[in-house]
Amino acid sequence: MKTLLSSLIALVTFAWGWDLGHVAASAGAHPLWLARQEGLYLSGLLSIAMLSLTMFLATRPAWLEAPLGGMDRVYRTHKWAGIAAVSFAALHWLIEMSDDIIKAMIGRAGRLPKEKFVGLLEVLRDLAKDMGEWAIYALLAMLVITLWKKFPYRTWRILHRAMPVLYLMLAMHAALLAPTDYWAQPVGALMAVLLAAGVYGAMRSLLGGIGRSREAKGEVIAVEQPVAHITTVRCRLDRGWSGHRPGQFAFVTFDDKEGAHPFTIASADQGDRTISFQIKALGDYTNQLGARLRAGQAVRVEGPYGRFDVGRCNRRARQIWIAGGIGVTPFLAWLESLQAKPGKAPAADLHYCTRDQSTDAFVPRLQELCAALPGIRLHIHDARQGAVLKAESLGETRHAEIWFCGPSGLADALRAGLRAMGWRPRFHQEAFEMR
Repeated sequence: MKTLLSSLIALVTFAWGWDLGHVAASAGAHPLWLARQEGLYLSGLLSIAMLSLTMFLATRPAWLEAPLGGMDRVYRTHKWAGIAAVSFAALHWLIEMSDDIIKAMIGRAGRLPKEKFVGLLEVLRDLAKDMGEWAIYALLAMLVITLWKKFPYRTWRILHRAMPVLYLMLAMHAALLAPTDYWAQPVGALMAVLLAAGVYGAMRSLLGGIGRSREAKGEVIAVEQPVAHITTVRCRLDRGWSGHRPGQFAFVTFDDKEGAHPFTIASADQGDRTISFQIKALGDYTNQLGARLRAGQAVRVEGPYGRFDVGRCNRRARQIWIAGGIGVTPFLAWLESLQAKPGKAPAADLHYCTRDQSTDAFVPRLQELCAALPGIRLHIHDARQGAVLKAESLGETRHAEIWFCGPSGLADALRAGLRAMGWRPRFHQEAFEMR
């Protein structure tokens, strides 16, 4: 994620610098006015570049899963590109507002002349300027509610649908207000590519095309609640479902009004297009899901996505698998997929962190699955009994590979503990946060 975002920022900055170095400055221009103008251009370019990347990644391009490490990380990049875009947009707006400050300091002397336009183009440029200002205000509001986790998901989702429209407004702003000389420079070519990618993403979103080619329809065949806060849902899908690898996830729609939610597939692929989900009550929607769902109800499943795959385990490295709470679901699929060929299962230490082993519905299932796999050593960490997993509990990890799915706080604590001991094993972690 960091590499992609920093590379795009560097590329845009280089293209802007190339134009700056190859276009002669206006004679008599004051350095402050020149700095203001170029600051406007650079901040605007960076904002539209990040926003274009955000819109393109929203189309869920499966071919980017390999280089970025999974669809969960594609969405994390989407999120942070959006935050960067709004930050650069805010900077762009502040630089625009500095006009009166500079006039108060040095007056109008040395101010750069504006490009002259007439007719329809002048009208469109004025409209694009106003649209850009309105869109920036809307983006700032969107950023606030996105980062405010207590804001209702359904309302956020409805408001988030306005993003393609806001992007198209800003794309028009960028294209019409960019300096004319840009279109004869590399910066113009780069901006054209970014705008094309962003418009593609915006139009696919507005036309409802995102994920359509990877969507399968089906029905719920069983709903259970093994404990109060967990709902087990089994679904049978049509021939649109091509199967999945253990550990992958899918976007599931039980209710069109609520929309799709990402859930890890908690079962191995048996070739019968039947899949199951273990869904934890984490909000208004998932709290009521057990009462709302019933056998025979229609369901749409888009996917599969993700690279949290047992097939990617490095057999030459010591395997350490760590699950926290509902993060056990991909490991359930892993263990289930290995039952048919236990001799080919990798040797691994599976650590499961639970609040209370005596009431945890996953513990018996884990014990049952691991009993058939001699190479898998199951370790239960019961927080109620004071058995909290710490980095030193993992043993020697110098040549280990860790697969983690669970609370980010636990992952951070384990990473910090491993670094303190001087060990930096390869650490695979689900970045399962779509908002």
